[in-house]
Amino acid sequence: MKLTVEGIKNTADWEAKGYSLPKFDRAKVEALTKAEPFWIHFGAGNIFRAFQANVVQELLNQGVLDRGLIVAEGYDYEIIQKMYKPHDNIGALVTLKSSGSVEKTVVGSIMEALAADSNNEKEWMRLLQIFRSPSLQMVTFTITEKGYLLKNAAGVFMPGVEEDFAAGPVLPKSYIGKVVTLLHERFANGELPVAMVSMDNCSHNGDKLYAAVNEFAAEWENRGVCKPGFLAYVNNASKVSFPWTMIDKITPRPDAKIEKILAQDGIEELEPVITSKKTYVAPFVNAEECQYLVIEDSFPNGRPELEKGGLYFTDRATVDKVEKMKVCTCLNPLHTFLAVSGCLLGYTLIADEMKDEDLLRLVKKLGYEEGLPVVVDPGIIKPRDFIDEVVNIRIPNPFMPDTPQRIACDTSQKLSIRFGETIKGYLGRSDLNVTDLKVVPLVFALWLRYLMAIDDKGNEFELSPDPLLDECRKYVEGLKIGSAADEVFKALKPVLSRKDIFGVDLVEAGLGERVCRYFFDLVDHPGCIRETLHLVANNALWEIKTSI
Repeated sequence: MKLTVEGIKNTADWEAKGYSLPKFDRAKVEALTKAEPFWIHFGAGNIFRAFQANVVQELLNQGVLDRGLIVAEGYDYEIIQKMYKPHDNIGALVTLKSSGSVEKTVVGSIMEALAADSNNEKEWMRLLQIFRSPSLQMVTFTITEKGYLLKNAAGVFMPGVEEDFAAGPVLPKSYIGKVVTLLHERFANGELPVAMVSMDNCSHNGDKLYAAVNEFAAEWENRGVCKPGFLAYVNNASKVSFPWTMIDKITPRPDAKIEKILAQDGIEELEPVITSKKTYVAPFVNAEECQYLVIEDSFPNGRPELEKGGLYFTDRATVDKVEKMKVCTCLNPLHTFLAVSGCLLGYTLIADEMKDEDLLRLVKKLGYEEGLPVVVDPGIIKPRDFIDEVVNIRIPNPFMPDTPQRIACDTSQKLSIRFGETIKGYLGRSDLNVTDLKVVPLVFALWLRYLMAIDDKGNEFELSPDPLLDECRKYVEGLKIGSAADEVFKALKPVLSRKDIFGVDLVEAGLGERVCRYFFDLVDHPGCIRETLHLVANNALWEIKTSI
């Protein structure tokens, strides 16, 4: 059994092992896709293979679609050469269910895989041809948020960008330079309409893609190195759109345990590849069962009926509401709480934390009791249903190898959005009292306690990377286990006023004393973190200790 066109022809063998197979005429679909492409995707990684490619396969199986996908990789060409092409663009998707079972699918909806490399003449010419095609409706991206940056954090242009600015749409070197060169080809061949759709997991992703494309177009027009009118084309929403999207699906690195399951089924040549750019890819992907993709319905050249595959199409305001529901209330804050708590309690798997009665109660209090009252219901997905799925299915999933240590990365950059927006919601409502928040300030205290890098047993542990790590650790460097209340308040008061970290001035908001009080309880003695979490989980903390 091999993951190739020939290898999956013996359907009885695959189905006997529990695999769902493509149910369409691949040769016919491939021919039509290459002749009249409708969707090309940049970014050949796991999320694309587990989500978009599987949705397209389901719609091909149903007869909703008659063409498949084309994928292009503009950063690590070895993914295409060493993984896609040896397997005829066919892969296995293993869906990891919270019940402990797995669902196995052979995904064959990708009809063409190309290296977006302007030095590869054959494949670059093919990309230009695809962008000249009137049938092309969607150009989508999962290239990570960093993929849209033209400059690094120091304000220095990313490799290739300045050369691409100067050269114009000819043999580009940078990722965005390649994308804009291809879009220019579409413009130069009749100003053909298209939707440029970022599907990366970042806020207002369409704006990030637009900003990069627009900067290139403006530079080229100013320098006179492109066809006149290109900038106007990029900014004409009836020709080129940059929809916002919200994507949510966890696709961890291909797991050795999953490779073993597939090998026991008799599948050959499953060995992963680590490219020279350190990308880890395998002929299979493993992913959680839950998934969401909400897309602003702005497609100048029309679009297929992807809603029949479970995708949501709506207006921009609703996309924004769904994202805020996820990021500010229903998922990300719960993850951050579990991350800092897990590090302090010695957990190494987020899923295991959901077996902890205290942490489970606090997660529910944070989501249902403190977060839900200020969520704006987006209408297309009910917030309570979303949290139900997060709490009961997604986070407890034993197959998800997510660690508190990974999620604790960059926490200083996350608190203002994940918790500050909830506080603002309470402050802005006459029917809510910010002092009713118990778990939100506890998270802040836990993070400050985490910065001491000493766990609940008194052992040192390694802190996760964070751009403000050294700066924020200074606030707690004079504190220790057993510090007095007045020491705690004096040390923490300056950081509690930092709106850039918490989203609000916690002292002005009336939560500063509560955070200090929690912190005081969290440094009282070894084991006090567990005690404090237990007390807050059971609404008992405020009956003991002396207030600061």
